[in-house]
Amino acid sequence: MNNELIKLTPAELSNLIESWGFPKFRSKQVYEWLHKHHCTSFDAMTNVPKALRQRLSETFPEQSLAVVDRQVSEDGTRKYVLRLHDGCLVETVGMPLYRSDESIERLTVCISSQVGCAMACAFCATGREGYSRNLTASELVQQVSLVQQDFATRVSNVVVMGQGEPFLNYDEVMQALKMMNAADDLHIGARHITLSTCGIIEGIQRLSDEPEQFILAISLHAAIQETRDVLMPRVANQSLPALKEALHRYIEKTHRRVSFEYLLMADVNDSEEDLQTLVNFCHGLLCHVNLLPMNAVEGAPFQPSSNRTVSHWMKSLERQGIEASMRKSRGSDIAGACGQLKNQLVSRETS
Repeated sequence: MNNELIKLTPAELSNLIESWGFPKFRSKQVYEWLHKHHCTSFDAMTNVPKALRQRLSETFPEQSLAVVDRQVSEDGTRKYVLRLHDGCLVETVGMPLYRSDESIERLTVCISSQVGCAMACAFCATGREGYSRNLTASELVQQVSLVQQDFATRVSNVVVMGQGEPFLNYDEVMQALKMMNAADDLHIGARHITLSTCGIIEGIQRLSDEPEQFILAISLHAAIQETRDVLMPRVANQSLPALKEALHRYIEKTHRRVSFEYLLMADVNDSEEDLQTLVNFCHGLLCHVNLLPMNAVEGAPFQPSSNRTVSHWMKSLERQGIEASMRKSRGSDIAGACGQLKNQLVSRETS
């Protein structure tokens, strides 16, 4: 759906529709189609007069997403490659958690915030393709509604952990998250919405001023500055001491815990020195460490750490009083790494 239309407040939409000569109650109908039903076509607004649908179509050209590839993992994860109205491609992932009776207990959607990414992280498939453009608020919301419709199950959790650095698209991302959180929209609890950033300090500061209690996750991946600079070169100008100070201020202001994402890579960031440096970085912070399993990316020089190393890290962090968990790998049989499925599709289309 058109980004400018979906961002109109109820009052703004009402004023616009009344200025076109239609009764006020029509604006409520249109608003519900946009935010309750998340329709992708004006023709789907069956109780709205054709003349109004035509006026909306002329003023706000449709900008819907199209599924060009959809793969289903053995664990139930569904990964989508979506084509945007201008031909750009992004990825979205739906991750269900099943009950014993095979009904869905929780449905998490991982969404992209940009087409490509400018951060050039060495371990990330998306980082290799570079940055094309920011996604609009509408395109972010549509990712969630598309997965919700495909599963025929309400989305309970959203993580902005797909392609892109969300804090480099702050305004559109925040607009989208507030719509997802709104009671008259997707109505997903703020504490069930997680923003993942490479550690853009300005974005952390801005997020601390937001009234919604969205969860902040930091892609850390190394607590030794030299190692992190190699793995994440585009944030080398924002030092770890400066990042920790910004997180101190964030926690003091919001009283919310921060999560650290740490992708364990053999002989890269999984030594005893790496572990002790991470413990020191976490000291004094209200935080949680989320150790991540690594999906192998074709052509990348990195390999996952051994199960023995992962177990040692988990036990060591817990002994130091640091909450830690190991995220279960999802969708590894369907090109699970971020950007991997899209890159495979582009390769097929251009070969």
